[in-house]
Amino acid sequence: MPNITVRAARPDEYAAWTPLWRGYQAFYKVDIAEDVSRITWQRFFDDNEPMHCDFAEVDGVVRGLVHTIEHRSCWMTEWSCYLQDLFVEPAMRGHGLGRKLIEHVYMQAKARGCARVHWLTHETNTDAMQLYDRIADKPGFVQYRKSI
Repeated sequence: MPNITVRAARPDEYAAWTPLWRGYQAFYKVDIAEDVSRITWQRFFDDNEPMHCDFAEVDGVVRGLVHTIEHRSCWMTEWSCYLQDLFVEPAMRGHGLGRKLIEHVYMQAKARGCARVHWLTHETNTDAMQLYDRIADKPGFVQYRKSI
């Protein structure tokens, strides 16, 4: 069993983050512009931004990431935490990194005063959904969106 540690990313770890971020984009068949990625990275370390990046390390090597955004809700007085992105290197899947990253998000969200963590996944991401079905509730909502 590998030694897994989950921790906050540091500002000097852009080079460790980038391959994981690009891997996430490749998985979802998107290509986010480099300038957007650099701004996103900067926001993780801006105290005025409610965005966070955490890493999963295996034996001291970064192998997974999770991005979260805290926000208000009309349905409760407490904050909510949106788990926007979760990615584990393909070779490291099945070793518990995804679960550890999500459990870390649960702990961090609670410590920051959030009452709920929520996320989306693509309907074809059936491997991840096997984990999600065990550790979270599926409320039955369908997402709609329109780019403007």
